[in-house]
Amino acid sequence: MKELLIEKKDAGQRLDKYLRKYLKNAPSSFLYRMLRKKNIILNDSRVEGKELLSEGDTVKIYFSEETLAHFCGAEEAGTKRQFPPIEVIYEDADILIADKPSGLLSQGDKSGETSLNDWLREYCRRKGNTTETFRPTVCNRLDRNTSGLVLCAKTYAGSRFLSEQIGGHELGKYYRALVEGELRGEGTLRGIWYKDEAANRVRIEKIPDEDHGKAENGGRYVETRYRVIRSGTRYSLVELRLMTGRSHQIRAHMASIGHPLAGDLKYGGHPCGKEKSQFLQAFRIVFPKITGDFAHLSEKCFETAMLPEFDI
Repeated sequence: MKELLIEKKDAGQRLDKYLRKYLKNAPSSFLYRMLRKKNIILNDSRVEGKELLSEGDTVKIYFSEETLAHFCGAEEAGTKRQFPPIEVIYEDADILIADKPSGLLSQGDKSGETSLNDWLREYCRRKGNTTETFRPTVCNRLDRNTSGLVLCAKTYAGSRFLSEQIGGHELGKYYRALVEGELRGEGTLRGIWYKDEAANRVRIEKIPDEDHGKAENGGRYVETRYRVIRSGTRYSLVELRLMTGRSHQIRAHMASIGHPLAGDLKYGGHPCGKEKSQFLQAFRIVFPKITGDFAHLSEKCFETAMLPEFDI
């Protein structure tokens, strides 16, 4: 018999989801059958699996050691991955903010290439910050060729908190971009966003400033605010804030006003210097007013230094 004590970081999730993480090699049908047969019980009582866990609850699993080992499995051991230098901007028991370099995937894909997610899990393993029921994960993605701050969850509580912040649209997400041409002043760009999944490309239809537009055929309203920091005849350095968060939003929005990002060939930009990617950096994250368990992050601001290649 294996007895599991629910800690604060695992509280709030459904029992069946918790079990699927712990017994990751077990089919869902098998887990529900074990619940019905009382081979898995919660607080010494028979349960269905939809119950929400609380700190201090106990889960007992009546499996043989061989069966338990088989369904728990072990993290597949592979060749040691090589990661580029990655700076940790902030870290506490539940979350981490990493500075992702350009060229690194945020999360893994079918290519099998190393990602920031891989680095995060290796980093947490080395520090002993892993549990059997939660795998550290990246919570917001940046394009491969965009550098900057990425929010990462080390615990279930951290994941839930960051998901609420990202979904609530109050989190301040600021970017720096080097755009083509002479751009001055500041402004707000609004439009309806459409994505071609097959081509991994988006288009934005402009709408009147006073209108939020009616999105049809899968379109979504998007809004980007910008402020020019430095302007020249060839390039302008711009600070941007995402008021909505859609794939390629900044790249497509700046291209739509005739100022594509330097190096962004997909959206009309031209090669710039020795870089093969767009000059875009997520440089600042500002948390809104927060109460409760994460009040220590209330109105906190985190930044990373401007990349030297932006100084053109």
